[in-house]
Amino acid sequence: MPETPDHFAETEDTLDAETLAFRTLNDRLRQTFSGGRVVMTQGIQALPDETIARVFGAVRDFDDFTEDNDPYGTHDFGAFELDGERLMFKVDAYDQNLEFGSPNPADPNVTIRVLTIFLASEY
Repeated sequence: MPETPDHFAETEDTLDAETLAFRTLNDRLRQTFSGGRVVMTQGIQALPDETIARVFGAVRDFDDFTEDNDPYGTHDFGAFELDGERLMFKVDAYDQNLEFGSPNPADPNVTIRVLTIFLASEY
């Protein structure tokens, strides 16, 4: 069976509770742009407003998580094409001071999530 977002090893049924919580919080930020901070790079900011709106829509609707791009099942990274341009997003989990990684990314009380949207050429 081909690997698709619905057919790879890390499904909700196989994830431990902590990883599932981590994934759920990442998905919430990506899909609603709430529960953390959303930033975009200069390359994204330089796009026309209507293109930026489409980029945000593509990030929000992204569901092409596979074993290759999401090996831990946390939904913290994605890459996609829009108008012939390769774009990416990354969710990072920081401590409350935004200095270090979160001590527990599954706990929103000790974590600030940052969703960064960028052009692949800026990586």
